[in-house]
Amino acid sequence: MSAEVAVLGVGMHPWGKWGRPFTEYGVVAARAALADAGIEWPTVDLVVGGETVRNGYAGYVAGATFAQALGWNGARVATSYAACATGAQALDTARARILAGLSEVALVVGADTTPKGFLAPNAGERWEDPDWLRFRLLGMTNPAYFALYARRRMDLYGATQEDFARVKVKNARHGLANPMARYRKEVSVEEVLGSAVVSDPLHLLDICATSDGAAAVVVTSTAFAERYARKLGGERPVRISAISTVTPRFPNTIIDMPLLSTDSAAVLGEGGEPRRTFKESIADAAYEEAGIGPDDVSLAEVYDLSTALELDWIEDLGLCAIGEAEQLLREGETTVGGRIPVNPSGGLACFGEAVPAQALAQVCELTWQLRGQATGRQVEGARVGITANQGLFGHGSSVILRR
Repeated sequence: MSAEVAVLGVGMHPWGKWGRPFTEYGVVAARAALADAGIEWPTVDLVVGGETVRNGYAGYVAGATFAQALGWNGARVATSYAACATGAQALDTARARILAGLSEVALVVGADTTPKGFLAPNAGERWEDPDWLRFRLLGMTNPAYFALYARRRMDLYGATQEDFARVKVKNARHGLANPMARYRKEVSVEEVLGSAVVSDPLHLLDICATSDGAAAVVVTSTAFAERYARKLGGERPVRISAISTVTPRFPNTIIDMPLLSTDSAAVLGEGGEPRRTFKESIADAAYEEAGIGPDDVSLAEVYDLSTALELDWIEDLGLCAIGEAEQLLREGETTVGGRIPVNPSGGLACFGEAVPAQALAQVCELTWQLRGQATGRQVEGARVGITANQGLFGHGSSVILRR
């Protein structure tokens, strides 16, 4: 049995800020994915929803919420939550049931309606919740962590605020050609540096917004996809070759949200080999599962909560050596037309965060790229794409797709 599953259809609801129920966005994305696949809704035998937790009870049963909204068809349902890695975990749930022979055609949906401002924990006293504690004890919002990561790059590798601004400039240019993006406007380095300082050294235009949006993916067994392709006379579909959802290992010597400190590396002892960081291990697991390496990758969609974090991810994915991401950026190698385009969709810089949807949105973009359908931002000859996401509480994900 193949360890791969096929992506037959992808769809999105445009991202913005409308304050409508998240289910409405999810239904639009789901219907677009079904239409893209050429699959009728009754054919779907599994619906996996990415959990949306800030918008009332319906969010806690997201799989059934979307199944009901599309019309009860008797499908099995599941719901996944992994913070910002939710979409990938939902996709992995669908993949597992397909590979187990328990499902053949699955619809995976993530959608969100976000509050104004940065994301904060739900109300209530929860002294064992590290996310709640970081706000209660230190007032550590997400941008404060982003700034710590940025300062680390400046101190270790000589990154500058101009480098961070160049990431925004690049992604804004990519997003111009993406009809699903919320922000479609070019910016200059000077405009980024002239925007308000949110958390030094990061400016307002260095940090992604919170958004409403949705994405959906139709995945099937490879056997179903091959039968379907022969029936329609189509090409071999894009395949998912790996989904990594690993957790951190002790010691974790680089601070990660929502932790307030790091673990000591003293346990390694003299001559101990330094462990791979959590974010590096996410990509390592994906590469191992797919049987490929960074040199095989044509493009990447990474989790650019801030401009500086994109530079970290380029190295974490092994697309260049540690400390070399700035040089890659300056030479234009991470833009469309360069050696390894990063965030040709425009990334979160152009979309903003819609937590359960963003990992699925990355899969949508890679699917369009590998099919040659990313008009205006197409990476020529793209054959392999990788995504990267990190969520609170030890969640992380990477998805590898190939043609």
